[in-house]
Amino acid sequence: MSHTVEILSVGTELLLGNIVNSDAQALSRELSGLGLNVLYHSVVGDNPGRVRAAVALARSRADVLVTTGGLGPTCDDLTKQTLAEAFGRKLVFHPECAQGIRCFFARMGKEMTENNLQQAWLPEGCHVLDNDWGTAPGCAFEADGTYVVMLPGPPSECLPMFRERAAAWLARLSEGVIRSRTLRVFGMGESAVESLLRDRMNELTNPTLAPYAKEGEVELRITAKAPSVQEADALIAPVEREVRALLGELVYGADVSGLEQVVLDAARDRGLTLGTAESCTGGLVAKRITDVPGAASAFKGGVVSYHCEIKAGVLGVSQALLDEKGAVCAQVAEQMAQGARGVLGCDLAVSVTGVAGPDPDDRGHPVGLVYTALATPDGCWVKELNLASPGARRDRIRTLATNHALDMARRWLTGLDPTGQSVQRGWTD
Repeated sequence: MSHTVEILSVGTELLLGNIVNSDAQALSRELSGLGLNVLYHSVVGDNPGRVRAAVALARSRADVLVTTGGLGPTCDDLTKQTLAEAFGRKLVFHPECAQGIRCFFARMGKEMTENNLQQAWLPEGCHVLDNDWGTAPGCAFEADGTYVVMLPGPPSECLPMFRERAAAWLARLSEGVIRSRTLRVFGMGESAVESLLRDRMNELTNPTLAPYAKEGEVELRITAKAPSVQEADALIAPVEREVRALLGELVYGADVSGLEQVVLDAARDRGLTLGTAESCTGGLVAKRITDVPGAASAFKGGVVSYHCEIKAGVLGVSQALLDEKGAVCAQVAEQMAQGARGVLGCDLAVSVTGVAGPDPDDRGHPVGLVYTALATPDGCWVKELNLASPGARRDRIRTLATNHALDMARRWLTGLDPTGQSVQRGWTD
């Protein structure tokens, strides 16, 4: 029997947009890895009537129900009570859970209020999911052909509890595994990628191939279901080879977090160091690099040269050039990158200068005009970019500019033309 899953997230704060429902995203990945088909995500507020209605709907269309949230000690934490009622089970007190809650507060050095013991009341006959990451235990049970798993809402508790407690209980339902391989693509938009691959995507059933638009790039996800990991990977491999053959150097990685990870890995592999010089991106390139754990092994630092006096005084950009052409030109981008190499003592440096908006600069350069440069031991390359589009936001232009800067470094580090077009070298004043 093929099992289907609905994830029901309980919490008015989710409906109000106060927090992002990251639990559902993380659980979908985990459940797919177990070979369970997630068909529905639902969100409902902290209201018993609406939770009952959501549970009834979920039972009508899925046989595995995973809930998040509503297991805490406050009056609006109603998930356990409502689901126990919906499945005809009474709540019973679990002394061992109560002791676990007391021990948690003792470890934290905090006084426990009595309402926390509400969390020790669980549906009769359930399998208790101990919570080593918080106070609210979860639970799992089967009733009338429906398998129910209840998890706490805080992401720091939800995901580890699923992995360490719930996954083993659910694994017995699996008839195989679902595996995915995500190819990251930069340099072609989603519609162009989809047009190129549409016929092949329509032909495929197992594995499947689907595009997902990200900010300034595209993900291609190949997903296969099979009795084992090895068999699923064997189904994925030929489709990956086919996609790589079609898209070539536009595919910059598989199952990676982003361009920044690929750049850092390639630099480390070659024993090289990186640096940045930024104007309109305000340090975003450096931030993305340093978001990667272990970045210090290759990243030397960055200079945010927002004002021309910093471009000239710190990076050594020609004052005469700045006076003549302003900050937004190819030559300034090149001198920023070269200056960063010297100031930071790094092997290669990227630079970004341009107009992120919302208005043109004082020299009339249009919003979206950006120059990125890469300085290396082999020379310097510069790209002129027009990142404007109808309704283009300042943050989108900055993100796209950052992607281009990182991609220039990625290309050079992997033996490709850094500009993705004809090489531009040796700019002069």
